[in-house]
This record gives sequence, C-alpha cells and structure tokens, in this order.
Amino acid sequence: MVWTGTWVAERLGVELIGDEELPALLGLALRRNPKRAHLLVSSVLGKHVPQRPSVVHGSGLDLGRRVRALLGDEEAARSVVLGYAETATALGHAVADGLGLAPYLHSTRRPVDGVARAGGFEESHSHATSHLLLPEDPKLLAGDGPLVLVDDEFSTGNTVLNTVRALHERYPRDRYVVVALVDMRSAADLGRLDAFAAEMGARVDLISGAAGTVRLPEGVLEKGRALVAAHEAPYEPAAAPAHGPAAVRVALDWPEGLPDGGRHGFTPDHRERLETALPALADRVGQALDGARRPLVLGFEELMYAPLRLGTALEDAGHDVHYSTTTRSPVLAVDDPGYAIRTRLVFPAHDDPADGPGERYAYNVAGGGFDAVVLVVDSTADTPALHAPDGLIAQLAAHIPRVVLAVVPSYTPTAAPYSPYDATPQVTEAPERSSMLPEPLRGPAFSSYAPEEVGWLLQDLSDVELEAPTEEREEAIQSGGAHYAESLPVEYQPSDRYQELFHAALETSAARIARAVGTVTETVLAEKPGRRPVLVSLARAGTPVGVLMRRWAQARHGLDLPHYAVSIVRGRGIDANALRWIAAHHDPADVVFVDGWTGKGAITRELADAIEEFEATEGITGFDPEIAVLADPGSCVRTYGTREDFLIPSACLNSTVSGLISRTVLRADLVGPDDYHGGKFYRELADADVSNDFLDAVAARFDEVGAAVDTDVKELLAADRTPTWEGWAAVERISEEYGIHDVNLVKPGVGETTRVLLRRVPWKILARRGADAELAHVRLLAEQRGVPVEVVDELPYSCVGLIHPQYTRGATGVDGKAVVSQ
Repeated sequence: MVWTGTWVAERLGVELIGDEELPALLGLALRRNPKRAHLLVSSVLGKHVPQRPSVVHGSGLDLGRRVRALLGDEEAARSVVLGYAETATALGHAVADGLGLAPYLHSTRRPVDGVARAGGFEESHSHATSHLLLPEDPKLLAGDGPLVLVDDEFSTGNTVLNTVRALHERYPRDRYVVVALVDMRSAADLGRLDAFAAEMGARVDLISGAAGTVRLPEGVLEKGRALVAAHEAPYEPAAAPAHGPAAVRVALDWPEGLPDGGRHGFTPDHRERLETALPALADRVGQALDGARRPLVLGFEELMYAPLRLGTALEDAGHDVHYSTTTRSPVLAVDDPGYAIRTRLVFPAHDDPADGPGERYAYNVAGGGFDAVVLVVDSTADTPALHAPDGLIAQLAAHIPRVVLAVVPSYTPTAAPYSPYDATPQVTEAPERSSMLPEPLRGPAFSSYAPEEVGWLLQDLSDVELEAPTEEREEAIQSGGAHYAESLPVEYQPSDRYQELFHAALETSAARIARAVGTVTETVLAEKPGRRPVLVSLARAGTPVGVLMRRWAQARHGLDLPHYAVSIVRGRGIDANALRWIAAHHDPADVVFVDGWTGKGAITRELADAIEEFEATEGITGFDPEIAVLADPGSCVRTYGTREDFLIPSACLNSTVSGLISRTVLRADLVGPDDYHGGKFYRELADADVSNDFLDAVAARFDEVGAAVDTDVKELLAADRTPTWEGWAAVERISEEYGIHDVNLVKPGVGETTRVLLRRVPWKILARRGADAELAHVRLLAEQRGVPVEVVDELPYSCVGLIHPQYTRGATGVDGKAVVSQ
C-alpha cells in the first residue's frame, strides 16, 4: 500500500522520522495557510480521513487509560480533561472516557450568548487562533487536581504552553498531563516543556501514541505555496439532484438536558446517560438509512463526539460504518493514492459564526464509496444556509445517494455563572443553583467503593475532627444541647471475636440477602416499566443496598443504573442541594430512594415530609417519597425484599462495611446553605475494610436465588403491600411499657439495635424468644458493654434496642467544651 505522505514528501523533500507505526498513523497534505506548508493528516482522528468509529474512539480510550494508570485512581478522580477545538474535541472526550473519573471540557471558537468566559488562549499556527473556555460550572477549572490537556498532535508545544500559562495564572495547580496522538516536536522544542514546568514549579507529563518529527528542508514555505498554486483548481460545486428533498430528517430524541459535547463541560454522569441512550439513538438512525450498506457519519466542526458515538453505536449494531467531520481547515486536495486528501467539498458556513461567513470543507467524502451519509449537526447550525442550493446538504446529495440529517439540540447553560473575568457576579435563582454544585465524590478518592458503584453527593470533611466519646454525645443529644448529626461517634473497632461473628453471619445469610436484593430490585423494575431507575441511597446504611441493587440489575438485565448516595437527617430533612443536583441531571420521576431496612418508619416519614417541603420551596416536582428497602419488619413501605427481621451483616459494622464513609454530618459552621451535607472518608481503616467483601459475597449468590426471586416478585406484585405501620405501634407500646416516653429512644430491629450498641448509650436489649440465630453479634456487643438482654414474647422484631432514657454526665464536644446546637 502506498504511504499517503509520498506525494508531498517527494515534491517538498519533507521526511517523516520516528516510530515505525508513524506512516500508518499519519499522511501528508498541503495547507492553504501562509504560516505552515504541510499538514499532518491523522488516519485515526476521524477529521479529514473517514475511519471506523471504533478505531477513532479506541485511540482516545487507550490514551485515557494510560493517563489513569499514570495518575492513579485517586488523582484521576480529582483531574479535569481539556480538549482543543476544533480538531481534538472528540479525541479529548474519548481520553476522558478512558480516564473514566474526570469531567471534560473543550475549548471553543463559538461564543455563546449569556455564558461568561472562564479563560482563553491563542493557537499561533492555526488558521483560527482564539480559543474560548466556557464551562457551565466555573469551579470546573478552579480545582487543584491534575489538568489533562489533549490535542491531536504535539508539534511545537506553543499551544500547550499558551494554555498552561493562561490557566496557571488564574487556577494554579501542581500537575499537568499533556496527551497527543503523536508527539512530533523537533529536537529544539523537546526541552521547552520541561523548562516551562520548572519555571512554574509544576510537574508536566506527556503521553502520546507515537513519537517522531518532521524534517523540513530550507524554503519549505515558499515551495509549498508554489505547489498549492500549481495544483489549486477553481472549485466547481456539483449540482444536487433535482428530484425530491435533498435530505431525510431523523428525529433523534436526544435525552433532555444532556450536553451535545464538552463545550460547557461533560461529566461522568452525563457519560452514563449518553451510554444508556446510544442504542436507541442508533436504532433511529439505522432505520433512516433504509438498508444502506456503507454509510458515513459526518460530524460538524467542533461537534465531533456526539456523531462519533452515534457511529460506534451503529457499528455495534452491525453497520459497515465510517466516520469523519467537516472542518474550517483549508487544505489542497489531490486525487493521488500517495496523498492524504483525495477530494474536497466546499460549502458556506451555516452556523452564523462569530468571525463572519466563510468557506467550510468536507474531505475524502466524495468518491469514498459511501451509499449514505448521516450528517449530524447541532440545532444552532440547522439554518437556511445548511439547506441552501450551495449548502452542505446539496453538496453531499450530489455525490451520495442518501443523505440523512440528524440534529442534536445545542446545549446552552440555563444561567450564566459567575466568572472571574466578569466585573460583577451574576445572580442565579435557587432552582438553577444545581449547576454550581460539585459533581459527586467517587472512590477511590472518597470511599473504598469502585467509582462506578456510587457517587456520593456529600462534601468531604475527612480532615475535620468531629468524633466525640459516646457518653458525651448521648447527654448532649438528650439534653437538647446538640443534634446527633452535629458530631460523630468514635468508630467502633471490632474485636477478633466480633469479626469472626461478622464473617460467620455473612456466610450464613449471603443467599438470604441476595434473594432480598433480587426481590426488591425486580419489584422496582416492574413498577417502572420501560424506564431506567436512578437509585438514590440514603447514606450510609442504604448505600451497600443500593450498590447491590445496581449489581443485580446489571447481572440479570444488563442495566447500568445510576446510583448516588445522599444524606437525610432525622428532624432536619433530606439534603436539598443533593436533590437539586439530581433533578438537574435526571428525571425526578425515575428516582428510587433506597435504604437498608425500616425500624419504626421515622426516616420514611422524614423523607415524605422533606420531599413535600422541597417541592413547595423549589418548584421541582416528580420525586416519589416511597423508599425501597431490603427488609421492612416495621411494615412501613410498599417496596421491599422481605418483611422478616433478619440479620443483615452490613448492620453489624460501621464505616468498614460501608465504603469507609462516616455517618453524615450537618452542622451550620461546616455546611452552608448551598453545600452538600458532610461525611468523612476513614482511609486509615483500610486494613479493616470489608465493604467489598460483603458486596462480593452477596453478589456471588445471585444466580442460585434467581428462581426464588422470580416467585417472590410474582407473589408480591399480586399481594396487598399497603404499609400497616405495625412497627410504629409496637414502638409506642414499648415506650410506654418501659417508662421511656420517647419513641426516638426505642430502636427496633436487628439493624437499629446494633446501631444502639455501637453508637449510643444502651439501657437494655429486648430479644424475641426463639430469635437467637439472628442475635449472636447483638449478645456479644451487649456483653462487652454490660447491657442486659431481656427475652420477651410477642415482639414483632427479632430484637429492640432501648437507649438509656435519663443519661446525664458532663457532656463535652470535640473541643472539650459544651456542645452547642447550631
């Protein structure tokens, strides 16, 4: 096969030197640009040369995975990926996909009304030099985690240096990673990046797919101009067919509120939504192809990623599809097998660009053997100019039998956020504050769970001293001096004997838990037919259950359910900022709240009241306050795995079975009105962590309980599941019988009783006669704390924990002074 750089190399004396794979990755063409004669034409970028979508996306994915391996997961989760317009917008996005944990932003040359700049820089050699940065959330670039900069080629380093210099003045950080398909710096340029990094006091790493350089002879610019002049022929646009419409329009049904790319930021949650939607989007496009055998998906300038992913989805569906995009870059076309740009289509700009009208190009489309083209543009570019007699659609129709037009809605932030470039901050209304809220925290930077298992809508208070001795907390809580959510108990460190009980309980109950997980998950799916539930677990007891439900849906149905953990505090309600974020990213009607178990139903009532208040104050509706739980011994909810009160091993421990995350914290000096509730990540307890052991042990039993789950769900769906609240009635009776007169001090069920023994000052334990199999760990804890266990009959729970009703001593807070309610 002839190298597609041969024509230029022979005529200009240009040499490509470097890694042996370079000729397969790069060809050569001539620019119609006075600043640079040659153009390196990538065969895997999908810009000028049509390529398999999987190859284009895969090239970026591989680079992103290398970045993640370089940084490690903790740093990767703190990073931001920045791609360059226009050529590398999809490449940067694919790198972010490979990295997996980071949000993505690309520079743009399209100003957007109402969106303030967060920065900008110059690309000196380009035909269009000014880059704008327009993130919806100004905090996107303001963090101190690594910044990953992605371009198709690293030629001189000027663009990267200009970018880093401009951003480092505003948002200094310690580390940058430069990523390119090819590193083509000359010997003179190789040391500039290191010198610049030393000057800034930052580390700069470089990752590339291949490396080399282009050796240019003397006078190459003049020779190039002469060669272009000799071969440049006046462009005569082909006449479009006169019969019928030039293009068939397909309704994509793009997910509402999902950005069309990274111009204003694209988060891991956006990625989840797109991945879920892609098969249906591709199916619509595939039907519009009407049997075409070799289609081309053609993107539009900076809109590269959405067309690319449509292409990968079509390829996954079995289509023989290629992908490329239109461009602003003026390049000479020469119909020679040794030249990278064989044909070009020329058409007027059709998106009302800020720099005025001008020519745009589509290379290697005509004569490429395609029998259909799917043109993907954003709604801003779906203008009369696109459909004009000399417009892009007409030019495509003149060369390709079938043209399908797919329009992606242009994403514009609902409110222009404050920018440090603005003289005055702009005011946003409360429902729009979600755009300013940070993305969910994810492991391994926050929690020991894998990043895809759960996103924590919490703020990280790991460095704040919040723990107080149990007895001191108890008096402060009971005396009204403090709310229980204003401090944390000292984390219980289990003895060897207690750990043995945990593992024995897990081995005994894993199948029973798996059955309950399957039953509650299948019930949720049955109650939301045709929709993809969004699991929102109540941190932290609900979070292991949410992870298991997500695993069941994936194992049994191939569903990748989003899962977030949010804080709810008795007497204070649910975290309204977390709900705002969820409502901004998902349909509230898809949300399913998840908890571990019910006791007397206090949190069930708390959630219902909180959702009602949230809807009244925020004007955001659609959340269903019903909770799905693993076990509902109190008969407080309609959606459950079982109503038996049995031992759920995740109740036996604290953070070490819940991703090493603390109970949530709500204290006014730490949590502002626009902040998420707080939580701590106990990294120092990693050696004692059994969070993933618990998940894996239960998930390993999914297959064996499948038939039983099917039977349980069938029976449940046909049964009357109306809550009877018998647990609440029992708690009221016990409160009076034992002279407590406060239902908040009566904690029914195995899980709640365990919490009393681990976190509060227990008075006594009531154990139902015959329930010994569930209570070995309870009896051990009671023995260790000197708490009497009283065996009783006719108890609707296996056990009930009673908190000491009149506990007093000099309560102190974490600073040694009296705890004051905020």
